[in-house]
Amino acid sequence: MLSAKRVIITTLCGVLFGFVCLGLATMDPGAEPLSGSIKVSIVLGRIMLGFMLGISALRLSWWLHGIVIGIIASIPMAVPIVPDWNIAISTVVMGIIYGFLTELITSKLFKSPPVGTLKVTA
Repeated sequence: MLSAKRVIITTLCGVLFGFVCLGLATMDPGAEPLSGSIKVSIVLGRIMLGFMLGISALRLSWWLHGIVIGIIASIPMAVPIVPDWNIAISTVVMGIIYGFLTELITSKLFKSPPVGTLKVTA
């Protein structure tokens, strides 16, 4: 069953990591400035990642769930920048990291595991 607590926590983690990602993307003073639409796209992409983690019903362990959804959610952000492979690959890698961290925070810190996780009781 879908948990409102889980969706809220994962989406808030997406907001947090969206701004972290934006900060990392704009950190290089020598790079050309990002347009407003790209900045919004970065933040919304990470919010989407958090929301997807919250509503997903994949039957995977929490850490693998974060990695898989991180990859899936980051591919649409990486495709438009494919000519610059370094940025495209780092976008997907950071999605994997943000997905893992979001699941770690949500599943372990807030005790709200993914919907499809099989619970083992001793």
